Amino acid sequence: MKKNRLSDLNDHLFAQLERLSDESLTAEQIEQEVKRAGAIVDVADQVSENAKLQLTAAKLFAEHGAQVLPHLPAIGKAQE
Repeated sequence: MKKNRLSDLNDHLFAQLERLSDESLTAEQIEQEVKRAGAIVDVADQVSENAKLQLTAAKLFAEHGAQVLPHLPAIGKAQE
C-alpha cells in the first residue's frame, strides 16, 4: 500500500483540526498544537505546490507531447 498520497495529507490536516478543537486541552497543550499545526501547514503548502507543479507538467505533456520531455526531465521517470 502506497503512503503519502494527497488524500493522506487531507487526513492529517483534518486530524490536526480535530486536535485543535479539543476543548479539554490545557493552555500549554493548545500552544503545542498550534505550533504543530503551523508546521503541518508549512509542509502541506509545499506538498500542494509540488503537486501543482506536477499537474502543470502533465498538462504540458498532454498538450504538446514528447517534444516537451527534454524540458520536463521528471516526466516518465520512476521516483527514487
